[in-house]
Formats: sequence, C-alpha cells, structure tokens
Amino acid sequence: MLRRGRTGALVLCALAGAAGGEEPARPAGDPWLTPGAYYTEEQARENLARFRKTWSDRPGWERRARTIREGILRGAGLEPLPERTPLAPIRRGERPRDGYSVENVAFESRPGFPVAANLYRPWPRREGARHPAVLLAHGHARDPAAAGRFHESKQRLAGLLARAGAVVLAFDMVGYGESGQPHRTDGVLRLQLWNGIRALDFVQSLPEVDPARIGMTGESGGGTQTFLLAAVDPRVGVSVPVVMVSAHFYGGCVCESGLPIHRSPRHETNNAEIAALAAPRPQLVVSVGADWTKNVPEVEYPYLREVYRAFGAEALVENVHLAAEEHDYGPSKRAAALAFLGRHLGLDLAAIRDARGALDEGLVALQPRDALLVFGPE
Repeated sequence: MLRRGRTGALVLCALAGAAGGEEPARPAGDPWLTPGAYYTEEQARENLARFRKTWSDRPGWERRARTIREGILRGAGLEPLPERTPLAPIRRGERPRDGYSVENVAFESRPGFPVAANLYRPWPRREGARHPAVLLAHGHARDPAAAGRFHESKQRLAGLLARAGAVVLAFDMVGYGESGQPHRTDGVLRLQLWNGIRALDFVQSLPEVDPARIGMTGESGGGTQTFLLAAVDPRVGVSVPVVMVSAHFYGGCVCESGLPIHRSPRHETNNAEIAALAAPRPQLVVSVGADWTKNVPEVEYPYLREVYRAFGAEALVENVHLAAEEHDYGPSKRAAALAFLGRHLGLDLAAIRDARGALDEGLVALQPRDALLVFGPE
C-alpha cells in the first residue's frame, strides 16, 4: 500500500500496522542515516578499531551482536516481527532442462503483496530426496525490468546450483522484475528484509528442502540483503555476500541505508560488523579492486576473522579478493561462490564440471525474460 507522507512523497506502507504502524517520510539529512560513502576509508579503519575495543571474547561479542541485531530490526521497523500471514503460493510452468528444472513462482510476503521468483530444482526428481536450498538475491541495474533475476549471471548461477543438487529461489528485489512498487521510497529496506524472511519461509515449506542446509548469495545490493538476512535470521546457514561488505560505504540506495539500521541513539555499527553477525556460520566475502570493497583483505576481513576466532571458527570465514576485477557477479565470482556453497551445503560439484574438471557454464540454457514471468497479460 502507498500513501502520501507529510512532505508529499510516496511512502511504502505494506507493513504498516504490523511493525509499529505507519512511519512518516524522513526529512533530508536525518542524522541517523548513513547513505553511500558515509565515512572516509581512514575513518572506517578508526571505527573498526573503536568497535573492537568494546569486546574481548565470545560472550563480549555476543552481547555486542545482540545490540547490533536489535538495532537493525528496530531501525528497519521490524521489531516486533510482523505476523507470518499465509504465503498463498503461485506455481506455474515447470520446465525440465538438462539436469535441472525452472518454475515460475510467487508468494505473498504480506496479504496482497506477491513476491515473484523463479524456482530452480534438480531434475529428474529422486523420490524422498532432501536437498539444500539457496536464496539468490540480485543487485541494482539501469533497466530494472530486464535485469535482476532475469540476468545472465543469475540464470547461470541458479542453474548450476540446481544441477549440483540445490533448490534455488531467485527472487525479485523491491521495484525490480515483476515488483511494481516504487524502489526509492521510505520503507523499502523494511519490506525487502521482510521479503527475505518470507522467502526463507517459502523454501522451508517445500517438502524436498533440508531446512538445516540453507544458503544465500547476492551481489551489490543483493550482497547487502545477503548479510542483513544472515544477521537477523539464523536459518541462513551459509552466506556469500559479493562486492558489498565495506566499513566505509553503506550502499547508495534507500533499500540499504534509507532507515537507521547502522546508527541510532542506542547503537552504532557498520556493514563489516553486520556481516560478522553470521559467525560462526560459514561465510565467504568476495571483494574486488575496482569498487568500495578494495580494502577488504586489509580492513574488513581481519575484523571478521577476529569475530570468528572468538568462536573457534576462524576456518569458516574466507575472502576471495579479485584485485583486477570490477563490480559484478561475473564468472570468477560465480566459481568462487559455487565452490564455497558446494563445500558447505554438500553439493555435487562434479555434476557441473567438464572432463578437465573446469566449471562448465554452458550446461545452463539461458531463457528470455518472458519465459520467466509469473504474471502474464492475463
């Protein structure tokens, strides 16, 4: 539902009344918001050093983690969590491919608000088999209608994961694909995070999914959604945020930094610490040299390792840094994600390799956008 705020701006209210009621449009310059490159790189280093002094062992980190997690949910307007209303799933047109199938699906995160997605599953079916599941989130694009879950990178990654034995849900971010809601309005972060929680509910409702083996990955804004969902929902057992974990850059979109999840009168944190809330669950952070993740090996990753070390789980956090690469979810990033997810979710990676042992992305047949739509002209 949309309404006009006091400033005249359109405000997204799909969760109004379910998480503390309607919230007025935030004025420009809200002191608790942290848009874009909110800090300099040097300030980010100083902040992490300051945060590190607030804890010295696992109990100390767990206290801090609880404060950060509460700050995220409170800032997003999800404290308390809304009622889990019926998902009312729609499933259409399953199409078998070589080793996997694709189905157009949707579920209602709130009554009357469908989240469109594509469900990739191993094919042929094995009676009684239980599979791990992977949520696949996407980043932003200049053409929201043609990119998102329809993009080549998402189709290839989803198809390969399914061929290796995973059930994969590639779902629309708010304002992209078949989501008709405006993207750059207050409340998008709230709705998008809630959509992720309900996406977990949806995959857990599938009888062939093993609820103890659920992973998530995404790049850019999808990377933000990956580490935010892993931070607030322990059902994300393995996470792979790609080209997004940064201590100084918090995302230039209101779906990432348009609500006070990083700073409030009661807490202060950054995305490196939010990613660390996944500890001790396995996590791979993929970074590159040509965007705001360029410092991950020297700044963010050492902090993550300190947190995981407090749990005795330092071996469960990794960083793949591609110094010569740019901001995308390209082949080398997909290969790193597949290797990590395969190892920790128990996938059959041999099923997606060629005779020489190399990843074979040609096993996935790309489909046109129209074939992947849940809602047609009718």
